Amino acid sequence: MKKILIYAMEGKKMCFLHALMNAKQLKGGGHDVKIVIEGQACTLIGELEKDENKLYLSLKEDGTIAGVCLACSKVLEVYDTNKASGIPFLDDMNGHAGTLSFVDDGYEVIVF
Repeated sequence: MKKILIYAMEGKKMCFLHALMNAKQLKGGGHDVKIVIEGQACTLIGELEKDENKLYLSLKEDGTIAGVCLACSKVLEVYDTNKASGIPFLDDMNGHAGTLSFVDDGYEVIVF
C-alpha cells in the first residue's frame, strides 16, 4: 500500500474529474489517498456541489478530500461557497495549502 496525495490545481473541470477518478481507482487498489484542492481548482467546488456530482460527493464524505486552499478561495472569490461545502480550509503554507505535512507523513505527491 502506498500513501498518495493528489494535489489538484487545474481549474478545468475535466482535469479535476480525472484527479477524482484516479483517487477512486487508487483507493480501490488499496492505497491511502488524499486530495488537496489548490489554485484554480478551488473554483470548481460550487459547480460540483450544485451538480450533486456523485464521485466528488463520495470522496468528500469519506474524507479523501483533505482540504481546500484558504488563500485561493478568498482571492478567487469562492470563500463562502467553499466554506458552505464543509471541506476544511488548509493554510499551512503562507495561507495556502502546502504539501509538507503530507510528505512528512509518507505521502507521494501527484499534481493535477
